[in-house]
Amino acid sequence: MTRRVRSIGTVFVLAVFALTTSAAMAQSYTGNWPATVTQSHRSNGTYCISLTDDGSYGFPHSGEASLIPNDNSYPGYFTVVDGLITVTFTFPSGEGDCCDFIVFTARATNGHIGKGVLIISA
Repeated sequence: MTRRVRSIGTVFVLAVFALTTSAAMAQSYTGNWPATVTQSHRSNGTYCISLTDDGSYGFPHSGEASLIPNDNSYPGYFTVVDGLITVTFTFPSGEGDCCDFIVFTARATNGHIGKGVLIISA
């Protein structure tokens, strides 16, 4: 357990994550959002985040999310609370234990998402 906690602490990758919308609707975050990761050690590239803003996670702006890289899709969820969006994706780590995760957070207002930070555990 200590080894796992220590390794999680050392493999966080921070990246600037800029989002622009292809489906900007006032007061809604539903749509496909192109995302570009830069300044990362290994995850630079272009992705798509698909959001369904239906309030299903306990906040007016929350719901299901999908991260779509080149050839796979990772399920997740998002919430917008007090102008801050947090999108979380979890998936098997590949080492037989619970999960790796990706978390994105940024300012979000009136259906628009700004630049933010991406944290990846591996």
